[in-house]
Amino acid sequence: MNTVPNGILLVDKAEGWTSHDVVAKARRALGTRKVGHAGTLDPMATGLLTLGAGPATRLLTHLVGLDKTYTATIRLGAATVTDDREGDVLGVADAASIRAVEGDPAAIRDAIAALTGPIEQAPSAVSAIKVDGKRAYDLVRAGEQVELKKRPVTVHSFEAEDPRLVAVHGLDGGDVPVEVLDIDVVVSCSSGTYIRALARDLGEALGVGGHLTALRRTDVGPFSVVDATSNEQLAAGVVDPTCLLDPAAVAARLFPVLVLSEQQEIDLGHGKRLEIDETQPLSDGTDRAKLAAAIAPSGRLVGLIEVKNGRTRVVTNFPTAEGGATA
Repeated sequence: MNTVPNGILLVDKAEGWTSHDVVAKARRALGTRKVGHAGTLDPMATGLLTLGAGPATRLLTHLVGLDKTYTATIRLGAATVTDDREGDVLGVADAASIRAVEGDPAAIRDAIAALTGPIEQAPSAVSAIKVDGKRAYDLVRAGEQVELKKRPVTVHSFEAEDPRLVAVHGLDGGDVPVEVLDIDVVVSCSSGTYIRALARDLGEALGVGGHLTALRRTDVGPFSVVDATSNEQLAAGVVDPTCLLDPAAVAARLFPVLVLSEQQEIDLGHGKRLEIDETQPLSDGTDRAKLAAAIAPSGRLVGLIEVKNGRTRVVTNFPTAEGGATA
């Protein structure tokens, strides 16, 4: 019986590729249709995309909500429809306004501080969020005005380098270069935060408009882009085995671990609730967890379980890569 690929694949997505493109290439490279991803990246963006293959796709639900870290370049001085460089320009600030912002670093720091911590953020209008059953970006492309409701997000840190004055040709549709300010930033945030919206809101707060010109996701929870396979390798049908992470190793980085006995592995596989006591604590030393990784003596991830008062309940079970019935 052929073994189905089973793991979490880290990919360094290249610019111009959609997340669907990456999944399609991964399916060919891994030789399986059972591949999914946890959290999309815009075609303009680069960086870490987390994919699941085989039974490990069941872990993707638990990766979607992890915190993210991005590096980005914000351009102050022009607003766009999409809040990034791929959208039509809505307006350009005059040179005097740009110079005033450049000469007031305290105002930039204050505006960034106001966008740090727990905030209410309106997602970018050109997004995959549904409005009355339709994607927001489809409504915008159809010429409709879309204003999405603000939602709570958390920006854990928003670090910015000194702004640099640059001259950009064609930004306002004319032949004369337009002066704008570019700021390189590093943002660590909760899932669901739009970095494009941060650029837009920073520009609005400073009165000059703003949008993204570059975006790269460097981290998803404990996983880093430095450990990811490249698009080029994926396109060539090559998957670095070190970039296909074992499901048990991934779960152990996210949740407390319960090491099962052989009999407990069998019982959990049959859907039975387990009784554990102080002689078999979770790896964090407790006897309760909303989610814990139940790992067999062989090192295989059997399931994600809830542990309460020494009793277990299966939340997500994981079949073997060969497709046998398990927990």
